[in-house]
Amino acid sequence: MEQMQNSAGRVTPLSWFAVYTRYRHEKAVAQVITGKGVEVFLPLYKAVHRWKDRMKDLSLPLFPNYVFVLANLNQRVAVLSTPGVYDFVRLSGVPAVIPAAEIDAVRCAVERGLNVEPHPLLKSGDRVRVKSGPLEGLEGILVRKKSFYRLVLSVELLMKSISVEVEACDVERAVTSSAVSARPAEDSLLNAERPDAQLNRSNTAFGSPLSNRIPAR
Repeated sequence: MEQMQNSAGRVTPLSWFAVYTRYRHEKAVAQVITGKGVEVFLPLYKAVHRWKDRMKDLSLPLFPNYVFVLANLNQRVAVLSTPGVYDFVRLSGVPAVIPAAEIDAVRCAVERGLNVEPHPLLKSGDRVRVKSGPLEGLEGILVRKKSFYRLVLSVELLMKSISVEVEACDVERAVTSSAVSARPAEDSLLNAERPDAQLNRSNTAFGSPLSNRIPAR
C-alpha cells in the first residue's frame, strides 16, 4: 500500500478503489480526476465497430462504467464531486479496497499492447502462471478460444474479468496447496477434449476437465 503526506504532515495510506460512473463517461471522469491530482487507471481495449456504410476503430473501457483511482481518505470528496461520478463501489457501506495485485495484473496486460478483451467472470478452471514472455509472473485461469489460448484476469470486487492472448508454451500450472502433481497447462486443456483422457483423469486432484467447468457462451 502506497502512502502520501497530507497538509497536516500525517502520512496517509493510498489504496485502489473503483468508482462507478455514468454510461460512456469513463474517459471524461478519468480526465477530470487526474486534473485533481489523483492517480487514475482506466484500462482500454481496441474494438472495431461496423455500420452499414463504414467501420471505425474505437478504444473502449475494459470495465464499462468503472474507473479505478489510487486515493486516500482526504481525496475521496474530490473524487465524488467529479461530474459523472455516482459513488465508490462499496462493501457494507464503506468504499471497498481493490487488491493492488489485481490492478497490477490488468495494467501489465494492457500496457504491453497485447490482445486484451472483456471476458465473462470465471470462478473455476485451470489456474496457471505465466513463466515466460511479456506477462511473466501473472496468474490467471487458462481458457481456449478457437485455436488460441487466453489468460483470464479478474477484478473480484466488480465480478468482472478480462482475457489476454498467451502462448500455451509460456504457461505452467500454478502451484496450489491442493496440487499433488504438475502437468503442462497445454496438455491439461487438450486432454480435456478427449473422452479417454477424461476417464483417465477423473480421479486426479485437479477434478473434472476444463471443458466441464467453463460456462457455455
